[in-house]
Amino acid sequence: MHKLLPLVFAFCLAALPAWADGPADNIASNVRPIPPVGIEVPAADADQLAQGLERLDDLIKKLKMRRDARTPQLLPDVEIYSRAIHQALKYHEFYKPNDIAAAKQTLTEGLNRAEALLDGKAPWTKQTGLVVRGYRSKIDQTVQPYGLEIPANYDFASAEPFRLDVWLHGRGERNTEANFIAERASRPGQYQPERTIVLHPFGRYCNAFKFAGEIDVLESMDHVKGNYRIDDNRVAIRGFSMGGAGCWQMAVHYPGLFFAANPGAGFSETPLFLDVFQNETLEPTWYEKTLWQWYDCPGYCVNLANLPTVAYSGEIDKQKQAADVMEAALREEKMHLTHVIGPDTKHAIHADSKKIISAKLDAIAEAGRNKTPRTIQFATFTLRYPEVHWVKVGGLQEHWKQARVLAAVHDHGRIALATNNVSRLELSLPAGQDILQGVRGEVTLSLSPIAAGVDSQRQELKVPGPETDRSWNCKLQWDGQQWQVGWTDGDALAKTPGLQGPIDDAFLDSFVIVSPTGKANNEKVHAWAVGEMDHFVNEWRRQFRGDAIIREDSAISDADIANSNLILFGDPGSNSVLAKIADKLPIQWTKDEVKVGEQTFKANENSPVLIYPNPLNPKKYVVINSGFTYREYAYLNNARQVPKLPDWAVVDINTPPDALWPGKIVAADFFDEAWQLKSAKK
Repeated sequence: MHKLLPLVFAFCLAALPAWADGPADNIASNVRPIPPVGIEVPAADADQLAQGLERLDDLIKKLKMRRDARTPQLLPDVEIYSRAIHQALKYHEFYKPNDIAAAKQTLTEGLNRAEALLDGKAPWTKQTGLVVRGYRSKIDQTVQPYGLEIPANYDFASAEPFRLDVWLHGRGERNTEANFIAERASRPGQYQPERTIVLHPFGRYCNAFKFAGEIDVLESMDHVKGNYRIDDNRVAIRGFSMGGAGCWQMAVHYPGLFFAANPGAGFSETPLFLDVFQNETLEPTWYEKTLWQWYDCPGYCVNLANLPTVAYSGEIDKQKQAADVMEAALREEKMHLTHVIGPDTKHAIHADSKKIISAKLDAIAEAGRNKTPRTIQFATFTLRYPEVHWVKVGGLQEHWKQARVLAAVHDHGRIALATNNVSRLELSLPAGQDILQGVRGEVTLSLSPIAAGVDSQRQELKVPGPETDRSWNCKLQWDGQQWQVGWTDGDALAKTPGLQGPIDDAFLDSFVIVSPTGKANNEKVHAWAVGEMDHFVNEWRRQFRGDAIIREDSAISDADIANSNLILFGDPGSNSVLAKIADKLPIQWTKDEVKVGEQTFKANENSPVLIYPNPLNPKKYVVINSGFTYREYAYLNNARQVPKLPDWAVVDINTPPDALWPGKIVAADFFDEAWQLKSAKK
């Protein structure tokens, strides 16, 4: 925990009541369902919706038969309506009579769009005001909705780009697809800046824009940029409450994407928030504490040196805690957080504060994003988040310990670099950049570690200067003693950006579940594995609002291996894909034992779960017997929605799965930077 935080927030423990979720949500053995179970839909309404859906689905089938290029691009704008109502009806996700009425309007809009598209028209693509659109996600090929606010002065015939504000919504356990679409079609958001399109991502429901929710933000942004004229240097990330938490996370993890960040309330880390506001007694394992570094923002706060940030809190809002945590962390980095505080305000945005915030963001937008600042400050704990602007970390000396890069361009082609816990570093300036303008011949790199009293380790390298288009690229590798120019990507396994684990990382990109069809080596373990597969499929739909792609092991194609992470369930006897790769994994699994280094476990009572570069295609992952690793208990508070398991674990299946764990975890750890076993911890 950040060493200043207990001092900053000691007063909170006595002064503030429990967080709204309450102590009842701290009982892991008694977890209420999320999403909650809805009301019974009257028969007449159910019949009307079912008949409308049948008609809409028939129109969608006709649209899918078309072979023109435009229809597939626009089909998600229609399919989102069908999927939303199907989900709500099948899984009892209507919560009040008004939801049913709104669903009828939603269905009508879907029908209108389908009929228009059959006529070769798409009027919603030229519509201003409130617009709902959809895209097909790379993760599981499901259609995902998002909302837009298109200003009345947006001229579809003009070439002038508009600013884009991405607004992340608050927590809503009943805000499933149908309700989200209805809200986005009828209710404007908090802000409508001049000459600005506002994007409201769905975020795949109620996960604080983490994991697939995080990717939803990025995918919806890309979809908007592909369909509207967006100024790429004037995209802001904003949000309030749970959306404020999401904003903090997106800001510190993707500081180079935005011209400004505007987080309000929410949370910015896990342990203090749950302690202070959830009154939860935390007893994490060592690897859970380590994995808090995925989304906890204080350790990444230096990245805000590259991103203008305007935080907001109500003066008497319990969730002011988030900005106070970040303010303390930034103070240690010699930075002062801009923190607008609504006077005598609880969990809301004060009207006067809105004016102040709007003026500040408008002023920042005038300057826009600086893609090539002369000075970069960067921190990360994982190669999932490797870069800002022209600095990219290609390798770490050790994951989940903070890595730092300070880079500064000086006159006469000199660049000062200071690093910590970095093994590979790439510097890349785009064509037309001007911070090395006029440099001919060589660039001088002055490299040093970020530590006191180590000037003797300073190193100077000469590297080729910019090309004639002013672009410049330089790769550096640490050999354990000093920096070398250049690196080669050989056949040896290494943790690299996008291939660094842990288990949950596999579900941020395309994945296919591989179900077993063969005879199991151990029936008890096989039954547990199939149960975990079914659990994952059900929870993926409920918590990430997707339909997991499932194929039998005998049906896995070369395209699946080339394009997707493979999620294998079963054992080497029952799953033929697992059998092909079993002897190439660092954990050995035979009929009799599971062997992890010097540790052995009975194979009829234990199963490994792990993530590893797929031996059939090392550019993708293979995962064994696990979905995303947090379970039902974590759904009750968004701050709990963090990974529970590292790169590998051994599960004793004699302990049944529950709301916290898939069984008893008897060993777990991360692989090293070469994807090999470390000394196992118990």
